[in-house]
Amino acid sequence: MDACTLGDLLDVVGGPALRLHTAPAGQAVPVTEVVLHDGRTPLPRTPGALLLAVGVPADRAGPLLRAAAEAGMTGVVVRGADGPEEAAQAHGVALLSVAEDAAWHHVHLLLASAVAAGPAAASASADTGLGDLFALADAIATATGGATAIEDPRQRILAYSTVSGQPVDEDRRQSILGRQVPASAENTEQYRRLFAADRPLRLPALSGADLPRLAMPVRAGGETLGSVWVIDSDTLAPDAEETLAQGASTAALLLLRARAARELARHRGSDLLRRLLDGTAPDAPTAAARLGVDGPARVAAFVLDSAASVPDAERTALRLLDVVRLQCEARYGRHAGVLVDGVVYAVLPGPGERHRRLAEDIVARAGQALRVPVRAALGESVPGADGLADSRADADLVLRVLDAELPVATVDEVRARVILLRLGEVMGGRRELSAGAWRRVLAYDAGHGTEYARTLVSWFDAGCDVAGAAKLLAVHPNTCRYRLRQLQQHAGVDLDDPDERLVLWLQLRTLAGLSAATP
Repeated sequence: MDACTLGDLLDVVGGPALRLHTAPAGQAVPVTEVVLHDGRTPLPRTPGALLLAVGVPADRAGPLLRAAAEAGMTGVVVRGADGPEEAAQAHGVALLSVAEDAAWHHVHLLLASAVAAGPAAASASADTGLGDLFALADAIATATGGATAIEDPRQRILAYSTVSGQPVDEDRRQSILGRQVPASAENTEQYRRLFAADRPLRLPALSGADLPRLAMPVRAGGETLGSVWVIDSDTLAPDAEETLAQGASTAALLLLRARAARELARHRGSDLLRRLLDGTAPDAPTAAARLGVDGPARVAAFVLDSAASVPDAERTALRLLDVVRLQCEARYGRHAGVLVDGVVYAVLPGPGERHRRLAEDIVARAGQALRVPVRAALGESVPGADGLADSRADADLVLRVLDAELPVATVDEVRARVILLRLGEVMGGRRELSAGAWRRVLAYDAGHGTEYARTLVSWFDAGCDVAGAAKLLAVHPNTCRYRLRQLQQHAGVDLDDPDERLVLWLQLRTLAGLSAATP
């Protein structure tokens, strides 16, 4: 997907709203996103980002320009006319400014919308076929004589005409800039009337500054796919209604084709991700780059709580996949997720500081939406695509040690549990590792009704301190000492040998699953 460039951004919102002071690398540099400065945390590495210097006076923005350059950002936006142009030139980042009285939240919305809108046509054309909708919007606008917009059922702008000389109003400008029709009670009523109609509908202007519209719903097989809107400035062609109806029919075909293209792309993305995770991708770096992952990343695994009662687990798991995809796409843009054997996997790109918070958010949202507890495991962060299979293996292990008290964890947080789990599997599968005194201790307890094994594990957990072990067991220290002496006599255990203590603890802990908390 072609990124929005600094020049594209200035074309959309340049002028009084946004002034360019200097661009050492030129205006063809990409602008990938708009980031608000938070002085409490270091700048994340976000190549191509445009940083809004919130809380930093323009004449003291020099250090921020240097930090932005080190983070790979394209430029910095300050508030006020006087900015450190020499520092921007020295660090190779663009310097822009907005008016002194501009509200940062409004600036962020304006620029973020423009960045999102800039590459939309190219992206849609390349990936989903929506680019043809722009050509259709131009064709309808030319034939009807009015500026045209095509929307989805949620009033999001999918395409708009660019025929010069046609009148437009502020409502259209704001809709295109934000890629969304502004919400209002009047708008809601107009959409209610439109979606109930089966022919082009003439709708009055919503305010004195706006223009009337000629609109037509877009349908296929009874399903509403969106709508087409034409601005009526009293210069529409006589056959505008017929032209609009034909255009809506063509839009339906294009939207259905785009839907099929999106589903195909999603299917391919899922297959590619599956190959990355099981280590069978022939060229892991290229495959990861196609999924939008280039550099450090980690695998996150999400699963429904096995202890919960789920009437239709397969369908609920698919809904969990949708939730994970939606949240990851909202955070990272184009993103793939895959469901494998009831587990939803996603690759989280970039440094891992925020991965756990994202996983917690997904778990909370999914649990609320699905009405089923969800658990999430994060594998180790790896430097590149070649390590994703290992990160997935980590995540799988973490899933096995999670519980209701710890529904989300990274592998580093539960490293001890994971290692003991794997040790238990290895030891249990090898005769020479699973033999030993621990079996004699358990057999003696079973035959004589004693609690030597639990006493021994409590003693280990208390650091081989009799008083501590007695407290864990809720018995007198003398009772604990007596049991340990009897244990050594009847089971042939030498508790003075540190190696034997270590092996005995490992076997009781991993093979017998005993701990001081074991009843």
